[in-house]
Amino acid sequence: MPTRRFLLASAVPAVLSAPAFASPGDSFHAFLNSVRTEARQAGIRPATLDSAFAGVSPNQKVLDRDRHQPEFTLTWAKYRDLVITDKRIADGRQAVAANRGLFQRVEQTYGVSPGVIAGIWGLESSFGTGMGDFRVVEALATLGWEGRRASFFRGELIAALKILDHGDVAPRDMLGSYAGAMGQPQFMPSSFLRYAVDFEGNGRRDIWTSKPDVLASIANYLARSGWRPGQTWGQAVTVPANVDIQGRDVKRPLSEWARIGVRPLTNRWAATADTPAALVAPDGAGGDTFVVFGNFAAIRRYNPSDFYAIAVGTIGDRVVV
Repeated sequence: MPTRRFLLASAVPAVLSAPAFASPGDSFHAFLNSVRTEARQAGIRPATLDSAFAGVSPNQKVLDRDRHQPEFTLTWAKYRDLVITDKRIADGRQAVAANRGLFQRVEQTYGVSPGVIAGIWGLESSFGTGMGDFRVVEALATLGWEGRRASFFRGELIAALKILDHGDVAPRDMLGSYAGAMGQPQFMPSSFLRYAVDFEGNGRRDIWTSKPDVLASIANYLARSGWRPGQTWGQAVTVPANVDIQGRDVKRPLSEWARIGVRPLTNRWAATADTPAALVAPDGAGGDTFVVFGNFAAIRRYNPSDFYAIAVGTIGDRVVV
């Protein structure tokens, strides 16, 4: 039974407390001054820094969330029931139908199928309806000043300042999670700099309000993570009791799995017989089992959880009909 840190705030509320701030060294003001110096050396304009840091102060709610993320022993069955809901599937079908032409254009450009894009969009922000309301600069500054991974969050803060300096978004509109994940795809700022695209063509990469930019940025992330056009991620299967399920790193041709009795639940394989495939049973033998292909690894580049990747694929298969 895998132990997971469950990050879906809508499913499980954070446990909050109110510890006093205890600066590990320099004051918050001194920390911001040092970030200003580093940012200016990186070419970020002083005017950008003035607007980005206006009104920024240590955010206690950010530290509360960071310090008190509850640990969960979460089975795949429980996770599945929490995230693959009838409402999410219905909302996803509506979102795909309303943007079918856009999904097709994105697929033509990046070679990534609408299902997996919709699956990530649905899990990350419920198709754009739940992006988080923390000011990203303030959240990252707070964690960079006193958080558990100060160096990481300081780097993400510099990346966020680069985004603001480029003019992609205004500081007041740069909203996201308490940990700095932004917009509808929930990109960290460094991921934004690597993968966000201006698919709308207006000179800004807007992952907050522009559906073309949101969907294309997700597709670009997957394409650059090894997504193989025209192929799927995997499918649910039944497995004989005597078959040893060794996980995603043990790959065999799909025909070999079929030869020893593995069967698709749909009675139709989603890949050719020579496709390298692995068996994944997230709750162990006797629970749900999936045969996964190369594109499963591309989804795991977005989030390295087997639970997440299976959920993305499953939601995508159900919403694109």
